Parts: sequence; C-alpha cells; structure tokens
Amino acid sequence: MFLEPRIPEDWVPVTDKKLHDLIQMTGECASFDEDECPIYWDPDTEGYIFLHREAFGEDEVMAAYRVARQPNDNQAEVDLSASDDPMARMGQGFCPPFNPHTYQAADGVVCMQDQEAVMRDGTKIYCDIYRPEGDGRYPTIVSWSWFGKRPGDGMSEWQIMGVPPATVSKCAKFESPDPLYWCYKGYAVANVDVRGAGHSEGSVHMFTHQDREDGYDFVEWVAAQPWSNGKVGMSGNSGVAMHQWGIAATCPPHLACIAPWECTTDLYRESFFEGGVPALSFNKFIAAQVTGPNGVDDQVAMAKMYPDMNAYWNDKRADVRKVKIPVYQTAGWSHFHLPGSFNAWRRCRSHLKWMRAHRDFEWPDTYNPENLEDLLRYYDRYLKGIHNGWEMTPRVRLDIMDGYDVDYQEQRPEKAWPIKRTQYKKLYLDASAPKDCAPLDHKSACFSLSTEPVSTQTKASYNPADEEVDFDLTLPEDVEITGYMNLHLFVSCDGFDDMDLFVNIQKADAEGNWVPWLTLDEPHPGAWGKCRVSRATVDTALTKAHTPVYTMTDTNKLAEGEVRAVDIAIVPTARVYHKGERFRVQVSGRYIRDGWFEPLSWDTDNQGTHNIHTGGEWESWIEVPVVPPRYQAGEYIHR
Repeated sequence: MFLEPRIPEDWVPVTDKKLHDLIQMTGECASFDEDECPIYWDPDTEGYIFLHREAFGEDEVMAAYRVARQPNDNQAEVDLSASDDPMARMGQGFCPPFNPHTYQAADGVVCMQDQEAVMRDGTKIYCDIYRPEGDGRYPTIVSWSWFGKRPGDGMSEWQIMGVPPATVSKCAKFESPDPLYWCYKGYAVANVDVRGAGHSEGSVHMFTHQDREDGYDFVEWVAAQPWSNGKVGMSGNSGVAMHQWGIAATCPPHLACIAPWECTTDLYRESFFEGGVPALSFNKFIAAQVTGPNGVDDQVAMAKMYPDMNAYWNDKRADVRKVKIPVYQTAGWSHFHLPGSFNAWRRCRSHLKWMRAHRDFEWPDTYNPENLEDLLRYYDRYLKGIHNGWEMTPRVRLDIMDGYDVDYQEQRPEKAWPIKRTQYKKLYLDASAPKDCAPLDHKSACFSLSTEPVSTQTKASYNPADEEVDFDLTLPEDVEITGYMNLHLFVSCDGFDDMDLFVNIQKADAEGNWVPWLTLDEPHPGAWGKCRVSRATVDTALTKAHTPVYTMTDTNKLAEGEVRAVDIAIVPTARVYHKGERFRVQVSGRYIRDGWFEPLSWDTDNQGTHNIHTGGEWESWIEVPVVPPRYQAGEYIHR
C-alpha cells in the first residue's frame, strides 16, 4: 500500500532540470521526473530535499532525502577545535580527502586507510582499519556510523566533551573505541563510513533495513580478511550503539558480541515523538552533520510528512528479540538514550547479557579507564576465547544516585531488572492540600502527595507557558526508589483542545528546595515523562507493567469541559531519599532546563489553562518502585 505524504506548506517545489544534475542523487532518481522524484527547497533547513518511492515492509512511502554536505578535498586549513559550537568541536561529519594507503599510525600500530568493502548490491563503502603491526590474526571491533571516520584530522586538538584533552587519540571516531587503546591489547579496529557517508557510495539510510543489511555484509567481509581471527565485535555509544542492535538482529555468523553503550531503540517513540510531543530540532542538527556524496535519510522531513506511526518508522525499530549473542549494555540515568537502552536489553533473547546503569554522561563513562578495563575483559572472553571469569560479573550493576555529584552506591550488583524485591506503592496527588516549597526561578504552586486515597475532589491549575505545579511527599524514613514509575493523571484544559505535559521526578530538602543531581556539572531536571494528551492511546501489545506505550496512530482532541485520564511512563531511575527529604512530582507545559549544550527542544501546542484534577472520582496517582533493604536489623540497614 502506498502511504500519501503530507507535503509541508512552506516547501518550495524546484523544477530546474539543471539543478537535478547538480545534486548527485542515487540511482532511484537518475532521470528527472517531477512526479517520480520531486525536489523541494526547505526554508527550515535551508537545503534541498528530494523524494522518491521506497518500500518498507509491505508499504511504500515517498522517502525524503536531504542533500548531504559535500566532501571537500581542500581541508588542510580546517580547524574545528576553534568553533564556538561545542558539538562541532568534536568533529562530527568531518571528511578528510580520499587517500587509500597504509601507514604507521603509532608505534606498533598500522592503519589501512580508505579500504574498500563492496556490499551485496555493488555499493562501495570505505573504512580505516587499525591493527597491530606485524603478522598475526586479530579480532575486529567495528565502529559503524556516519559521523566521519577521522574527525581528529580536522583539529589542532581533538577533545570530547567531559573527557580531558589527549585522553582519546585522533585515531578514534566520535563516540567510538580508540584504536590506540585496543590495538595495544591485541585487537583490530574498523572505523567505517557507512553507505553515503564520507566518500562511501550511495545515500545514508539511518537505522533502516538497508543499513542493517550493509552491516551484515561488512561484518562478514572484515571477518574474512587475512589478518582477522574470524571474530567480530561492535562497540561505541549513542548513535554508534544504536546501529549495533539493528546489525546484530540480522545475525551475521561472525558477529560474536556487541557492546551498545547507551542507545535509543525506538526512534519514533523515544526521540521524534516522545510521549507524543514532537521534538525535531535535535534530529535536524544530527542530519546536518552528515558529509557525503549524495543524500541523507531526512527523518525530520519524514516526521513532517508522516507524523503517525507507520511502516517507515517501524522499519527503524530493530527486532532485538533475534539477538542471541553476548550483549554488554549500559544506560545513563541522565540521558535520553535511557529508556531505549533498558528496553533493548530486556527484550533481547540472549542468555549472556549484562547491564551497567550509571549517573555519568555517556562520553566520560565510555573512556573511563575502569570501564575500559571492564570492557576489555568482556571482549577477551567472547572475541579471544579467554576464560577470565567474566561470567561472574553481576548481570545488573546500578549506580544509586543521591544529590549533586554524590552517589549513594556505585555499581551495586543485582540479579535482575527490574529488581525482584521491588514493592510498588501508589502515592496520591492532592490539590486540596497546599504545601510550602522553595522553587528556583519558576512560577509554581506546591501541593501534597498522600500515601492514602484522597476524598476531596479539586484541581490544581497552571499557565503552561511559564508556570508549573509540584506535588511533594515528606519522607518519614530513608527510601530507595529504583525502577519504573507510572503517572496516572486526570487532566483538562480551559480554552484549548490539547495539552502537552512535561513531568520531572525530583527530590527536595525539608524546606522544599530542589536537590538536583549533576551531569557534566549541570543540574539535571530529574527522571522524566512526556505526554501529548490527544496522542495518549495506550498500545497494549508494546506496554509492559508500569511502562505505558502509546500507539501513535490516532489523535483524539479534548472536548470542551472534558476531564480525561492519561497514563504517562516515567523513565527508569535509581535514587535514595533521606528521612525528611521530599519526593516531588513536577508537572508543567514545557521542558525546564537551562544551560545544556545539546539543542533539545519540543514543538509544544499549549494554550489556555492546564488543570490537574485530584481526589474522589479523579484519583490521580503515581506508582513508585520502592526497593527495600536487602537486610535490616534494628536500625542497621544494608541495601
């Protein structure tokens, strides 16, 4: 079935046939036809977009590709380290001149630069292979992404944010294993420019079946090289981690293990439309970083043309149930990759899988020397066959956060996730019971949370543009809250037919002052959830206990005066609350965060006055995962 697109009104049709030749498009658009392959100028991105029919499963869509930033062979004077943009200083998308040759990258390490690998359809992609110098056969660790395989070439000093200068060598890709660590441990590292990136042929296909097929082909190609021992692993965090799940789901025979360190695994629900609220700016930034000869799968354009869940978006969800090889997954409590990391780890069917959840940001966590040594033990076991006791590593290790830069516990071992001894308890929102609080710079009203159902029926109201409401419970004893939370709200809107809700789960001191945790020295808003009320139809097939998931296939606007119940998933968390501190549910109509470097924003649709109804038939509550101590004797507690 062909799914008709909704072409944005501000896109300008391009009819100049000469322009078609200037845009080096893929074979699908080799001949100009305004109906088969229309071209538009997008004033939002200030770039050209071309469309063509493309099949995803049993459906066809008009797939959108933006014209990639073109490789430039005259970049000797480029120095991205001087940029004012902290993201640019990490060299995403930098493409040095094409130059196939072999050279010594460091003492004892050789680099085979711009090596050609041919995919099953004849497309040529290029990689840099780093390996120990001399004869030998080595396992290969693959970094698969479009970020650019030698970003350090464009800088006088390459530094990844949160990581001290010179920690990572210029041989490393962004968010990827450093060859000048791994080669000295007896591994080869393959830095790959995927289809359409750098000088690789074709167009970039972001997380699609085409990308997964290419990954399969590359794993089998690199495993057959004369310097390979026939075993391949994958490594990298964030975007580099996301590819790993998709490629592993195709089951390449020589892929022995993966280490996806923090990853989104349902791009539609976890990124573009988290909770139903559109968030296009960050993803627009990502596509703009890609350098290549042709086009880039323009997911932002697709979100505008196809805002409902469909075959295109579903194609980007790897079937992680097919992954049965060893997996070492990490999750960061502070980052938007958090829900995807846990979802993939829980749903995959490997009997050899490990999870480590931490409070740090992904980049410093990746290059922390203790974590590198940990990953080395994992790879030695499954890529070299060394029986080093790795199997004794706890299946789940958790950092339990406290306040600011303090962790209550680090890498606490657990046997399962969610933790089996968890006791789920409901706390009831009570807008009839005001409470003193001391917010920072926001206009807020504070009310109570109750451990018992509330009989008085009332509501708390706020202006979604610049106000919020907090619901606090003062804790009579120390409490650990680790796991998933589900917020059930009765809501209405005066003067409008929809609501975008932004929820943060926080803690405050006895006087109501917010106690954040710090990430890269910035205060983090807390465990979060989002909801566009008109899109909050629960998908029973995807929903697990305490984690509602929306279908995202229908829109149901609020009627005038309607009070509607919605369920909102809160991302996993792990935090201790001390006696006298407050557990806080914060609800607003906007994302409350200042000073953060990532271009995060949401396209909200809020007007009028938001109401949170509580008590009686409007029983609004949050279900929280209380983790009891492992052992308690009198006043002694061991968690």
